[in-house]
Parts: sequence; C-alpha cells; structure tokens
Amino acid sequence: MATVSVSRTVTAPESTVRDAITDVGPFMRAAGFDEVIVEGDEIRLTNRVGIAELQLTLGILDLDDAVLAYEQRDGMFESMRTVYRLESIDATTVRVEATTDFALDVSLVGDLLDSTVVSRQRRRELDAQFDYLETLGE
Repeated sequence: MATVSVSRTVTAPESTVRDAITDVGPFMRAAGFDEVIVEGDEIRLTNRVGIAELQLTLGILDLDDAVLAYEQRDGMFESMRTVYRLESIDATTVRVEATTDFALDVSLVGDLLDSTVVSRQRRRELDAQFDYLETLGE
C-alpha cells in the first residue's frame, strides 16, 4: 500500500472551501482529469498518463470526519481511497489535507506504471485541486 498526502493552508472561509470541494464535478476537473462524469454517488474519471489511458469509477463515501471521501469501485487499482479533511484555523483561513492510499493491481498495469509514477501523478492532481481552492479567496 502506498500513500500520498498533501496539505495546504487556504485563505478563505471554511464554508467556502467546503462548498467548493463538495461541488464534486468542478473540484475533480480542477485536478486536470481529461473527463469527469458525476452521477449521484458515483464519479467516473478518465486520465491520460504517459502512454496509458486510465479509467476509474469511484464511489463517494460518507465519513464523519471528512468533507469528501471516495474509493475505487472499478479501475486499475487493487484498492484506492482518497479522503479530504478541513481544519479551520480562523474565520478566513483553513487547512486542507488530502490523503490517497492505494495498491496497484499489477495484472492490470504491468510494467507501464509503478507506485512511484502513480504517486507523482497523484501529488500533481491534489496540488492542482489545492491551487483551485486558493483562488476562492481572491
């Protein structure tokens, strides 16, 4: 199991950041995915990484301590879960943390991808989402 964790302090009220994250379509598009489809509690993503096209179907989870959480229902991972948490620092500042835990299904990805490549890509996606959140305070 590999873990990618990113955190950032965002200058915006917690409610504004929460609303942006729970507006799942735009928030997932901010990560740079090539295609995002949200239907009910399901998210379908398509992303091109190098020569590979990755398709994931994610299910949104209801976790008490998370503003957004989802896990893979179908895709290249043996397992994958991402959880976003918020911590209010003051009225206009919030700390956002996202953690993705994943295990690759080697039979599906073979030699094309390894956990280092996936971790690097996932960090870029989370950073892009946090960049999007930083625009909320502007």
